[in-house]
Amino acid sequence: MRVRNGRTVRDLRRENRTAVLQRLYFDGPLSRFSLGPATGLSSGSVSNVVAELVTEGLVEEAGSVDSAGGRPRRLLRIRAHSKYMIGVDIGETRVRIELFDLALTELARVERPLETGGGRRTDRYDVGVVVGHLREGIPEVLDRAGIAAQRLLGVGIGVPGIVARTPEDGAVVHGQTIGWDSVPLERLLREARLVPESVPYYIDNGARTLGQAEMWFGSGRGAQNAVVVLFGSGVGACVVADDMGPGRAVEWGHLTVRVRGRRCRCGAQGCLEAYAGAEALLERWAEAGGRPPSGVSEETALTAMLAAAYPAPDATGAAAEPDATALAVLEETAEYLGAGFSDLINLFQPERILVGGWAGLQLGRRFLDSVTAYAMSYSMRYPAARVRIDLGTLGPDAVTVGAAILPLADFFARGGRQEETEAEEPDPAWRASLRERSAH
Repeated sequence: MRVRNGRTVRDLRRENRTAVLQRLYFDGPLSRFSLGPATGLSSGSVSNVVAELVTEGLVEEAGSVDSAGGRPRRLLRIRAHSKYMIGVDIGETRVRIELFDLALTELARVERPLETGGGRRTDRYDVGVVVGHLREGIPEVLDRAGIAAQRLLGVGIGVPGIVARTPEDGAVVHGQTIGWDSVPLERLLREARLVPESVPYYIDNGARTLGQAEMWFGSGRGAQNAVVVLFGSGVGACVVADDMGPGRAVEWGHLTVRVRGRRCRCGAQGCLEAYAGAEALLERWAEAGGRPPSGVSEETALTAMLAAAYPAPDATGAAAEPDATALAVLEETAEYLGAGFSDLINLFQPERILVGGWAGLQLGRRFLDSVTAYAMSYSMRYPAARVRIDLGTLGPDAVTVGAAILPLADFFARGGRQEETEAEEPDPAWRASLRERSAH
């Protein structure tokens, strides 16, 4: 049966299930009585949906609360161990794989380094090496937690680069800065048979997975639109126009901030990433005469640069002398970032700009105020007065959490059904009659 706006009764049932699941997930435990106003559904619809979800094992009772003059009201919550998700971050220096339950409790974690001990940067992203880490790590986290792969909602993977989709290969990664040219990552993983065919892969840009996590659980909660920026070796961003909807990854790091400027690892000149990414920061410090520590990870080297520029007081409490070279490079970087933020402000007019990623969190704690001041000076007054710039709150591992949310978000959108099993409802008789008439 179809209603006037074209939706079927099946669509309405799915939307009702989605509404109940989301409210229980984000605001539960809740009683059936509270779910009515929270979802806008009638008490009868709430009771029907809850009965289905309890029968399917997705929802369970969680105690009771007193009511005003009546029987205690039973509370309901999502059953955390009814389904599971895997989140993967293919990062700058490692592949991180985590297994979560529905409450996003981490049940197992595996990390595999991508360091190559010195060769070209793209060597660490050898497709065979990365796929090999996933082939080993995905079964390992399942085995450690004792979870059957059939119980997964899906495997979410955050990658550096642009993700396109084709009917033949599924998700294809175009990672220009890491040497990936049309890598059919989903097909390669399917061929490895790590999970059953019924378990989907959700492969997307790492900045988008970070944005999903911060909007659902972090600094983005309550904002209707925001931009979440990811700082690591490079720079990326995700534009979110709906607090519950998926964001859109944008190659913000490859906006030109200086004509005929430094060569970026994408091959172009003058990109923001050539000045603001951790890799470029350390290179600029060395070029200016600084001495970054050798033989250590980028994380450790960036920590050393910040410590040199902003030294801690000595044992007597006296201020130590900063490394003038490191300080000058960082101050120049703050202005480049401010200019880059102003582009985001003028283009998208967001309520918030949120800074995440391991390098973003390190840098932001030191000079976010300076970056914000530059951003305001380069932006148009109206959107600048309405934006707030903050650090993300989910830590440096948020890409993995966001990757795990990708299958969870799709699960919610389908009303908690892993597969659509209901038969398609037939068109109404009038539609069939008019179709037959028009054929003559």
